Amino acid sequence: MSDPRSTPSIFTRGAVDLSALRPAPARPAAPAGGPPAGASSPPRPAGSAASPAGGPGGNPAAGAPAAGSAAIIEVNEANFQTEVLERSLSTPVILDFWADWCEPCKQLSPILEKLAAAAGGDWVLGKVDVDANPRLAQALRVQGIPMVVAVVGGQLVEGFTGVLPEAQVKQYVDAVLKAGGVSVAPAEDPRLDAADDALMTGDLDEAEAAYKKILAETPQDRAAESGLAQVELYRRIQGVDAQSAMAKADADPGDIAAQQLAADIEVLSGQAPDAYQRLVDLVKRSSGDERDEVRKHLLSLFAVAGPDDPAVSEARRALARALF
Repeated sequence: MSDPRSTPSIFTRGAVDLSALRPAPARPAAPAGGPPAGASSPPRPAGSAASPAGGPGGNPAAGAPAAGSAAIIEVNEANFQTEVLERSLSTPVILDFWADWCEPCKQLSPILEKLAAAAGGDWVLGKVDVDANPRLAQALRVQGIPMVVAVVGGQLVEGFTGVLPEAQVKQYVDAVLKAGGVSVAPAEDPRLDAADDALMTGDLDEAEAAYKKILAETPQDRAAESGLAQVELYRRIQGVDAQSAMAKADADPGDIAAQQLAADIEVLSGQAPDAYQRLVDLVKRSSGDERDEVRKHLLSLFAVAGPDDPAVSEARRALARALF
């Protein structure tokens, strides 16, 4: 997705002056019925009546923010200045316009709330009940709900109307974060998704071909290297009786093939540190070609976990001590 600041905006129908949403000095109350339709009056100053969180009667509404969540706030006409405009100077704010009667809102809001909760404070989700805040909805030209827009650095950026799949909502959020100068993790690689799916369904030939294709296109792709190492590991233990294999390894510590197979089983059983130690000890007891064979087998198990695994780092140091 392109930077929302440089793409055609849904607001290009006319400038949206966010400064108009800042509270105005106290003034005499407006006549009953409020401003005429289409008027661009500022919202009520702080302290004016507003619907309580959760909608009429105090019952939690489907689109209401989760209580106690700092990543999800209720936005109204009174707090728009502080909670949206001022906050957006340091943290992007994404606004979700919703209403209790809106069924599509009940599909989109949980997606936004999930992403906000997982973001660790990189952005804030502002929930705007359009029924309780009609002038906010009017000022921001809300023509249908659910509607999502963002405010970054005090400026409005492009949004969308309607329900989108979570992946597309995540793409929009990432674009907003980039616009706000926030570092965003790389998007998932669909090539890896397909390869991983093949691995998980047991199609090792397809998984191997997919991982090798990725490595041909993107050499040293760590995820693909790990996937290919997993394919090789699964092939080695196909048809193996784990209990018998472990018993054989325990009975003969010098049987290299048995020890390597036992290490494979330990890795797949969630006991990778034990597997690494088993092979490091075997390196110490062996020499020549056998020692090199064990070393290579251990390196293949390191590749399964990846270089950033703390257990791998510790085992690499132990291997270096055993070799030198």
